Amino acid sequence: MKFKKYIVVAVLAVLAIIALFFIYQKLNPKELADNLIESTGRIDGDLILLNAKYPGRIDKITVEDGSSVKKGDLIAHLKSDETAARLEQATAQMQALQKQLNANRKELQMLEQTLPNSVKKAYKASTIAQAQIADLAASVESLELTVKQDEKDYQRFQTMFENKLIEKHKVELAKLKLESDSNQLHSLQQKRDQARSNANIAALNTEDAKIALLKIAISKEKLKAQEDQLEAAQAARREVEAMLSEMTLRSPVDGFVVDKTAQAGEVVGAGMPVASLIDPSVLYLKIFVDTMQNGKIKIGDKALIFLDAYPDRPIAAKVVRIAQKAEFTPKEVSVRSDRIQRVFAIDLKPEKPEPLLKLGIPAIGVISLDGKGLPESLNEMPPL
Repeated sequence: MKFKKYIVVAVLAVLAIIALFFIYQKLNPKELADNLIESTGRIDGDLILLNAKYPGRIDKITVEDGSSVKKGDLIAHLKSDETAARLEQATAQMQALQKQLNANRKELQMLEQTLPNSVKKAYKASTIAQAQIADLAASVESLELTVKQDEKDYQRFQTMFENKLIEKHKVELAKLKLESDSNQLHSLQQKRDQARSNANIAALNTEDAKIALLKIAISKEKLKAQEDQLEAAQAARREVEAMLSEMTLRSPVDGFVVDKTAQAGEVVGAGMPVASLIDPSVLYLKIFVDTMQNGKIKIGDKALIFLDAYPDRPIAAKVVRIAQKAEFTPKEVSVRSDRIQRVFAIDLKPEKPEPLLKLGIPAIGVISLDGKGLPESLNEMPPL
C-alpha cells in the first residue's frame, strides 16, 4: 500500500512540475529579439504558362501534374491539317518557281554566249559594206567620166574618119576603148548595187542584233523578278515551318509541371494554355510585415525560411523585394497584433535552390535587421 502511495505522489509531483513549467512559460513568454522580424506566408513563384501560339489539335501530351521536366523536354505536340496543307502548297510553289528559274537561267546563259558574237558580226558586216559602197561609188563616178570622154572621143574620131582626116584603125581603137570602159563601168555598178544590198542586209542584221541585246536585258529583268518571287515563296515556306515548329511545346526551364490544363485530342485556340510550369530556382517566400517594421527592412537583409515540417532546418535567404504599397492583411497571414490591418509584402528568396520548397506551402520567415542573431531552429522563436 505504501508503494502505491509513493507512485501516486510521484505522478502528482511530475504533473505539478509540468503544470508549473507551462504556467511559467505563459507568464514569461519568449520575446522576439529587437533585431529580428518574424512573419508567416506562403511559397510563391512566377508561373510559366505554355500557350499554344497557333490553333490546333493536341496530338500528344507527355506530362502530368507534378511531373519533373528538364529544359527542352517535350511537353505537348499539336497538329493542324490546315497548316500542313499550307506547307505543301508553299513547297510546291517554291519548287515550281525554282524549276522555271533554272530554265530561264540556262536560256539567258545561251543568249549571252551567242548573241554578243552575232552583234559584233552584224556591226562588222555593216561597216565593211559601207566602206565598200564608198570605194565603189568613187570608182563608178570616175569611170563614168571616163566613159563619157570615150564617147566624145569615139564620135570625134568617127567624124574625122568620115572626112578622111584619120585612118580607120584609130576609130576602131576609140570604139574598143569605149566598149571596154563601158563594160568595166557596168561591172562596177553591179558591184556597187550588190554592196548596197549587202549594206541593207547588214543594217537589218544590226537592228536584229539590237533587238537581241534588248531581249537579253528583258531576260535579266524577268530573271530578277522570278528570283524575287522565289525568295518570297521561300519566306512563305519558312513562315509555315516556323508555325509548325511552334506547335511543338517544350519546357523552357528545369522545373515541375504545376498544372496540365489540356488533354490529348482537345482542340486549343491561339493563346490557350496547355500547361503551367515552375522553375524551383525562382521560388520565394512572400511574408507580410506591419508599417512599423517595414521601414526597418532593407533589400539584401539576411533572413531564414522555416517550413513547418522541418523546424530545425533553416533555409538561408535574403530580402529581394519590399512592396511600396500597403494592403489589407490576408486571412491566412498571422501578425502579432490584432490591431494591424494593413501590411507590406516582403519577398525572401533562398540563396540557393532548395528542393524542399514547393509552390503554395506555408512557411515562416525571419529577417535580421543587422545580419546577426538568426535562430538555428524554429523552436527558438516565440509563437506567432
